[in-house]
Amino acid sequence: MAIKINLAQTGKDLFCSSKWWGDPEMAPDASYPVVKCEIDGEDGEYPLTFICQINCEDIAPYDPEGLLPHEGMLYFFAALDEYAGYDSPVHNGIGPWEKGQFKVKYVKHVNFETFESCILVDDDDQPLTEPALEMTFEPCDDSSDSTKLLGVPFFEEVRSASPGLVNLLQIDSGTAGLQFFDEGQLNFLIDPKALAEGKFSTVKVYLCSL
Repeated sequence: MAIKINLAQTGKDLFCSSKWWGDPEMAPDASYPVVKCEIDGEDGEYPLTFICQINCEDIAPYDPEGLLPHEGMLYFFAALDEYAGYDSPVHNGIGPWEKGQFKVKYVKHVNFETFESCILVDDDDQPLTEPALEMTFEPCDDSSDSTKLLGVPFFEEVRSASPGLVNLLQIDSGTAGLQFFDEGQLNFLIDPKALAEGKFSTVKVYLCSL
């Protein structure tokens, strides 16, 4: 059984909650992931886009097989600014993305007292992130074309290119303003054994579109 992700605007304080966009809450010594690239003709580093954080307690009721962690926080980042309508020095097209272009982080314990919002700002100290959306969850079919956790990738091309891998996160076009070409999807994929062992550094990413 896969887990469908629903998003909604909210006036709630989403500090250390499951949310899409906004700013991640992390330990003070945690590093924000960046990608090395050329910026204005010089070598530099560009911050990966924070996609979402998932408080794993929220998904436990929908994961009876215990495939995902049921405590702690799971974070997803990727260099996908261009698909959110922003200029970016980084381009990632259809097919598999190279390592460094995305990052999945997991922490086993969430500490409300010590965790801090990691806020990115521009040269005028204005926030670079979109307003946070509240995430809620519900069961869905394994092969659903929705934005979801677990199950299998909707596109046959992705399934064929990644045999034996589990869909960790599938992002469908139209989700929170993201547009992957015509009707594309971005899939974060992981080997089931690596998932069971919490080895999120082994995640792969594949972009597919009709």
